[in-house]
Amino acid sequence: MANVSHPRSDLTSHPDAPEMRARYDRVLGGRDVALVDGPVFLLGLYCAVSPWILHYTTSQPALVTHNLVVGIAIGVLALGFTAAPARMYGLSWAMCAVGAWMIISPWIVGSSPDAGVIWNNVLIGALAVVLGAVCAATAARSTPKP
Repeated sequence: MANVSHPRSDLTSHPDAPEMRARYDRVLGGRDVALVDGPVFLLGLYCAVSPWILHYTTSQPALVTHNLVVGIAIGVLALGFTAAPARMYGLSWAMCAVGAWMIISPWIVGSSPDAGVIWNNVLIGALAVVLGAVCAATAARSTPKP
């Protein structure tokens, strides 16, 4: 019977090793913050459904629509970060802007919001600012310099 098993050798001696390494780096480029994609998506999902969770659909109808739209926008950003990270991480700063808007929105969009509504939006906004800053900082650090 023939010996069909091939002994394993070190790939560093392979003539195409540098090219394979460069291709591998290109394929995985921009995925430094892959662990942030999930929390960003979950934050968007919570933002979208929070009016029904906290039961302020009748007392703050404008904030219901607002949180639904902003939550969907955060979720779309998260999906974009996952699907096309090299292109989308340039928009990480937008997460910070959305977070800042969420913090002040109860007073601008809402009408006499109670403490639960305020704390909900402030918490969502603070998390969006932090997650956006993490994405933006990592994207800036991993961007190749010309």
